[in-house]
Amino acid sequence: MTKSDAATSSAFGFLTVVEHEQHGFFGGYLLLNGTGRPIEFHCTAPLRPNRAQEILYGPTLVPYLFGELIGQTLVQQAGKRAVVICTDQANVLALQEFVDAPVLLVEALADGQGQASSGEMLRIDGAHAQRGLRRPFALGGYQVALAPQRTDDEAHIRVALEPLLERVDLAEPFTRIREALDEAQRGQR
Repeated sequence: MTKSDAATSSAFGFLTVVEHEQHGFFGGYLLLNGTGRPIEFHCTAPLRPNRAQEILYGPTLVPYLFGELIGQTLVQQAGKRAVVICTDQANVLALQEFVDAPVLLVEALADGQGQASSGEMLRIDGAHAQRGLRRPFALGGYQVALAPQRTDDEAHIRVALEPLLERVDLAEPFTRIREALDEAQRGQR
């Protein structure tokens, strides 16, 4: 397989969750080929936990919603399997328990701190390893981290993402997902 074949035959997943004040949480999953072209896009209906769920799930509610309900549903809908699933939401790392592909948290580099797309500052350096994020490393101008179950996958991630990193900024697909989710919401009004 040539490098060009690898760029077009592999699928790279990008998954994010957006909160809408009125409707709740929407998830979007975009699969790209190595040239950055879309292969598939899937999104969820809005999901809003009720008060009883908020009480019973406590601090585990958001990882449950983002990783198990939204993330797992979106990945199962896809016709093609991603070699790596990138996210810009730390709570989506809970998806790792349900998929074979490594789930990678992507944050902009800024002295160990990244600016989350929601405006929330999220540190993924060693000081926050206790929260379950381990061994952050730099990749393609970003600081990334793997779920604790996959911390030994750094070399695999570097090789798998090489064709994509030559053509695509790792944060850019999340903008596409957010714009597609906005467009889908507008279409339903």
